[in-house]
Amino acid sequence: MDDQPESPFENIESALQFVELLCDAIEESRREIEQASAETQSDRRQQALQLVSYNLAKLALHMGTSRRILNDLRTLRRLFLQERGTREEEEQGEAAEGAAAAGELADAADGAGFID
Repeated sequence: MDDQPESPFENIESALQFVELLCDAIEESRREIEQASAETQSDRRQQALQLVSYNLAKLALHMGTSRRILNDLRTLRRLFLQERGTREEEEQGEAAEGAAAAGELADAADGAGFID
């Protein structure tokens, strides 16, 4: 079976990659606008570039929020899938850990001279 997504947003990871690329493009655009703003002498053009810079800053803020949300969703999905896949293993592991802890406690008590 082919694990490649059919569309660019078929899974959270691909959407997260897109958002990260978009954030990079926004940051690059902001640097270009700042440079153009420093070079311009026209007041009208300066105001237009300030408006563009402001809107790019808002967009960067929204994309940063989207990136955090996607990252949270990815983390929650991983936790959920791991929980579903290993619930029985965890129950078996807890029983084994309890027995091992009891054995370690008995060894420590014996080493401290509590058990003859």
